[in-house]
Amino acid sequence: MGSIEELPKLSGQSKCSYVYGSRFAARPLPSHQLPDGGMPKDVAYQLIKDDLTLDGQPILNLASFVTTYMEDEALKLLAESANKNIIDHEEYPKSVEIEHRCLNILADLFHSPVSDGAPTAFGTSCIGSSEAIMIATLAMKKRWEINRKAQGKDASNPNLIMSSGVQVCWEKAARYFDIAEKLVPCTETRYVIDPVQAVDMVDENTIGICAILGTTYTGQYEDVQAISELLIKKGLDTPIHVDAASGGFVAPFVNPDLVWDFKLPNVVSINVSGHKYGLVYPGIGWALWRSPEYLPEELVFNIDYLGAEQLNFTMNFSKPASHIIAQYYQLIRLGRSGYTSIMKNLTRTADYLTSQLREMGFVIMSEGGGRGLPVVAFRLGSTQNAFLDEWALARKLRERGWIVPAYTMAADCETMGMMRVVVRTDFSMGRCMSLVQDVRDSLGALAGLEIQNIQRYQA
Repeated sequence: MGSIEELPKLSGQSKCSYVYGSRFAARPLPSHQLPDGGMPKDVAYQLIKDDLTLDGQPILNLASFVTTYMEDEALKLLAESANKNIIDHEEYPKSVEIEHRCLNILADLFHSPVSDGAPTAFGTSCIGSSEAIMIATLAMKKRWEINRKAQGKDASNPNLIMSSGVQVCWEKAARYFDIAEKLVPCTETRYVIDPVQAVDMVDENTIGICAILGTTYTGQYEDVQAISELLIKKGLDTPIHVDAASGGFVAPFVNPDLVWDFKLPNVVSINVSGHKYGLVYPGIGWALWRSPEYLPEELVFNIDYLGAEQLNFTMNFSKPASHIIAQYYQLIRLGRSGYTSIMKNLTRTADYLTSQLREMGFVIMSEGGGRGLPVVAFRLGSTQNAFLDEWALARKLRERGWIVPAYTMAADCETMGMMRVVVRTDFSMGRCMSLVQDVRDSLGALAGLEIQNIQRYQA
């Protein structure tokens, strides 16, 4: 068959103002070269929109922690401030002030120490938690190097202690910055870090311990308080960084008595994602330090070519003010009571889903009742495994529109298949009940198909 260029050209086609009557609708969209000429804006919009219909529906993507719903007023603020580069403090002072307001609110939420009536914790906005983790890792490494050199000791072999179930950005940070990973292995019955093993791994080259408030795999909270108390008991001043990418906007509202943040003396830095349970579209994250002493001066840059002197300690230089302003909108729009209502609703929905999956025979790997994220991690039970695996169920659910990932557990448990549902703001109880029915129907369909295959084989 000939190429698209060999098709006959029809006269008058280019004169039609209707999108699908234009010459552009009869040709593939450019994918390798910049076209010689442009096209009308309405045509460009419609053809790209048509292309995007092949994407999955964000509200049915239960694999993602990322926010998929915001109010129209928040979207207006996003659009109206997208052309402001927050790095330019002189030009956009009010946007910078709003960033500081967000940081102050988060410092208070995470129980920052207070001096002279003001929180000592400070920080910066980031594109997401990955950037925040990179900066926090660099800060721990640099502070360790400074202390080692001051003591006249070697500073060439830093290591970082973390669970084998950390998110991949931690592996990136270690590799990018030449830090050895000391991994506490997960087991078939424990999917989080073991505090005793973690503290036993500490040596003179340890720059810090990473503790996760809501793991990627199962949504469980690691026991930050136990790690801190063990360090104190051993007389170690090893810093703890808490990766609260997801849990930082959940635990304070659902489990306020949980001790994990700056209340603990060894916790020196925290990251949290505004675009996860902070309820903002991607990408916005936050990095906070207990006090300025935990961010070495070598990582802070003073720039003066944007109209005034200003400090900068982020990986990215240019970023829009829009997501910072959207975060502030959510903070003042919802307040503590609003976040509490939302997170408790999500927890109830997750608990309901857990109970329904358990009745179907699934093995539940996550924790309910607000003891972890509103995430349901599960795997097939022994009777279900006779007919199918997690990947077959994931494919069957995809036929019904749901994106429920099937994957293997972290290192040391790679043979264990599992699935995960992230319960987000727009995952209502009604939608959850629809998912439950589709899981039940999918199991029945897959089992029926397998029985037919067995019967055919026997025949």
